[in-house]
Amino acid sequence: MSSDNVIFEHRGPFGIVVEFRQSVLFLLGLILFLSFDSTNLVGSLAWPAILIGSVYLHEIGHAWGCKVQGIPIREVVIHGGGGYCLPGRSMSRREDELVTAMGPIVNLALWAMSSLALDMVQSGDIAYVLYLVAQINLFLAIFNLFPMMPLDGGRLFQLILARFTHPTLATRIAGGVGLIACGLWAAFLILGITSGGFILLFFPQFGVHWRMLRTGF
Repeated sequence: MSSDNVIFEHRGPFGIVVEFRQSVLFLLGLILFLSFDSTNLVGSLAWPAILIGSVYLHEIGHAWGCKVQGIPIREVVIHGGGGYCLPGRSMSRREDELVTAMGPIVNLALWAMSSLALDMVQSGDIAYVLYLVAQINLFLAIFNLFPMMPLDGGRLFQLILARFTHPTLATRIAGGVGLIACGLWAAFLILGITSGGFILLFFPQFGVHWRMLRTGF
């Protein structure tokens, strides 16, 4: 969104400039408002921080996929609905597949490493933080593999379909499946907000998927 101004930027791994938008603050405030527990300060403060950090590393994963293939990066942005990494040029299908897959792969790696580390820590705040890292990154991996745009799962689904059928038909199929996924995510989003559970400010794009289904573009 054009009104989602940059509040902070820094040079991350691989020399990439990462921008944080003001909607991140809104997300953090909403999470704390819905789930703050004065009897569990570690959990109340740690899990929104881990969420933003995990989204950040997810986008760095996409950026790494660009770097290893010699693809310039136009921008990497973290916002209240997640984030995105925009390449500086068009990509081939194979290049796109690797760049897209790297985000969920990073989250799955973080989930696996924190789960293994958790087995070596019996109790206490460190164990609880490791548990949060594992759960949040498992959620992000599953969420991002939902077959709906602009999530990684939606893009990967379309790319894989295009390997076996005409790109226009692949787009139409991806649009139809994406409409179903949007409905499921909308229900999950409502449940998360009303129950004070796990949320991201990601709103399903029914219009985009309807257009894909109807036009193949």
